[in-house]
Amino acid sequence: MMRSVLMILALIVLPLQVFAATQSVPSTDGALAAAIAGAAPGDVLFLDSGYHQGPVELNKPITIDGRNQATIIGNGTGSVITITGSDITIRNLEITGSGSSHETIDSGIQLHRTAARILIEGNTLLGNLYGVDIHGATDATVRNNIIVGRRDHRINSRGNGIYVWNAPGTLVEKNDIQYGRDGIFVNTSKRGIFRNNLMHDLRFAVHYMYAHDSEISGNVSVGNHLGFALMYSNRIIVRDNLSLADRDQGLMLNYTNKSDLVGNMVRGTGGKCLFIYNAHHNLIGDNRFEGCGIGIHFTAGSESNAMTGNAFIANQTQVKYVGTRNVEWSFDGRGNFWSDHPAFDLDGNGITDSRFRPNDLMDHILWSQPAAGMLLGSPAVQLIRWSQAHFPAILPGGVIDSFPLMEPISIPVPDNIVTLEAAARTTPIWLPERTENVSDTLAGH
Repeated sequence: MMRSVLMILALIVLPLQVFAATQSVPSTDGALAAAIAGAAPGDVLFLDSGYHQGPVELNKPITIDGRNQATIIGNGTGSVITITGSDITIRNLEITGSGSSHETIDSGIQLHRTAARILIEGNTLLGNLYGVDIHGATDATVRNNIIVGRRDHRINSRGNGIYVWNAPGTLVEKNDIQYGRDGIFVNTSKRGIFRNNLMHDLRFAVHYMYAHDSEISGNVSVGNHLGFALMYSNRIIVRDNLSLADRDQGLMLNYTNKSDLVGNMVRGTGGKCLFIYNAHHNLIGDNRFEGCGIGIHFTAGSESNAMTGNAFIANQTQVKYVGTRNVEWSFDGRGNFWSDHPAFDLDGNGITDSRFRPNDLMDHILWSQPAAGMLLGSPAVQLIRWSQAHFPAILPGGVIDSFPLMEPISIPVPDNIVTLEAAARTTPIWLPERTENVSDTLAGH
């Protein structure tokens, strides 16, 4: 008797997949909708090669697998695939043909707030207004997809590759996102992980608004207007990301607090490697800022940020600090590397034997009175700079690094990414496009 009871209980708790049926779905009119309607929980629908009619809605735990040979085409209205149920998998499909409404967030795949534990992997989403919209769903995974957005509007009027709104537990990884507006836009969400994605030819690679307790790691931004725009967010980890040949900024911290910005590299940005605006209590360490117009623009009362181990290499202006106080940029006796700091290390401890100040009085004058640049080569300016170098007491407030490093941190870039970077630098995709000033909303500061 006891054995029979145990056998019954075991059958009850077996996963749905044990009883799942598989069926092939032909590419004929209405076949996909009929197969979805008739599928039982746990079923797997393998789509035959060819074109399948959308839009479709999924409200029960099934898997749709295109085996890399099937396309679902929407009718140009709404989203192509709408998901309202849980434990659903969409894989190996080409998905195209969404509508064009921002009001309804027309997408290749749209997850509603009733959805949970959705897996979207290995798909190619082409020419939809939004690629994937995770709108209130929980614990969604979007992995290994290719998302190519539209180019038929000005960049601010396009949709995002992946849009995350109020969707805790989201994992977005190893996606290739091109065109559209922002690669990944996260708004009013938490506990998300966004890692190892490649984003190119966009406005922002990653755009964060009110996204707390989350991670951005291992991502690559190439040839965008701005790499990583992190705004109004707390306790985030920003680690090992690359911003290469982005137009205006590599990284932006705007009202972002208590976060770690570690191991990132920004190279070849026309504007600022890093812009810090009213951001507090952050660790900014072991990053490499190279070949930008400005290494770091630091303003608006940003305080209590630990700056250590960073490398400032061949930026036109290493630091632009808008303020009058002295700010120490070292932590626990470890400062940063400055390519324009001529110094010695006689005791061989890796720390230079002299402090470094990246700015002087003339820099402050030039920031506030750009016309004074005409006098840079004059004897009067040279005399002022000589006097400040020999009598530091007359220097204005600003950044001081008391423990500069002798060697910069090295961050490798994979060969395939170097190739993309070179192409973005030679022929930037945004150059011939209809565009507008989309990146530096705080340009006046």
